[in-house]
Amino acid sequence: MATKNTESKNLASKSILSYIWDIPNLFSLAGLGCTLLAIYFIILEIYFAAMIGMVWAVAFDWADGLVARRMKGRTGDDSKFGGQLDVLIDIVSYAVTPAILILSYGNFSPAFLPVAFIMLVTGAIRLSYFSTFGLADGSKYTGLAIDNNSLFLVFVFLFEGLFDHWTFSIILSACGLGLAFLNVSQLKTPKLSGNPVNVVILAVYTLSISAIYAWKLL
Repeated sequence: MATKNTESKNLASKSILSYIWDIPNLFSLAGLGCTLLAIYFIILEIYFAAMIGMVWAVAFDWADGLVARRMKGRTGDDSKFGGQLDVLIDIVSYAVTPAILILSYGNFSPAFLPVAFIMLVTGAIRLSYFSTFGLADGSKYTGLAIDNNSLFLVFVFLFEGLFDHWTFSIILSACGLGLAFLNVSQLKTPKLSGNPVNVVILAVYTLSISAIYAWKLL
């Protein structure tokens, strides 16, 4: 009983905003900032800039986990708070943002609302499932990890200039639905973010994609 009371006092003495100064949480919030920029540029229909924001959101998301695993002296409360923060940011970055992208590119036609809704629903279910059950066998995701939504859509958007606007909006929607299905499937996929080689691959991908889209903006 005394231990529980001590823990409660420690929690009560720590302010909400104090968790911001945990370095992995700062990376998470930086990723959220990239997501905000992506949504901003999507609404303005400056899609190439939005793609840069989307891919950097993933890069910061991976970085926070990498830093968290290497930090010494990080408390259990910091880790627990960071885990909850990640989930909330992920739903915005990898479900809300792609849904807005599809709606915006489709000129906000009501025809694309079901696609956006399905992506939001499956994204929420996917993240809730992971928060509840974690990794399968301690090493694999059940269903496609939701950050792949942004990585894939950013790649697909490279081919936007090869199609007329309406055709590409259908392609984007089809990709969104396919990703939504994979997010909630029973497919077992490896946890890529914990592997140093995959981190290097993502870094190269992020820098390459950013350079390509920056060139397209010129």
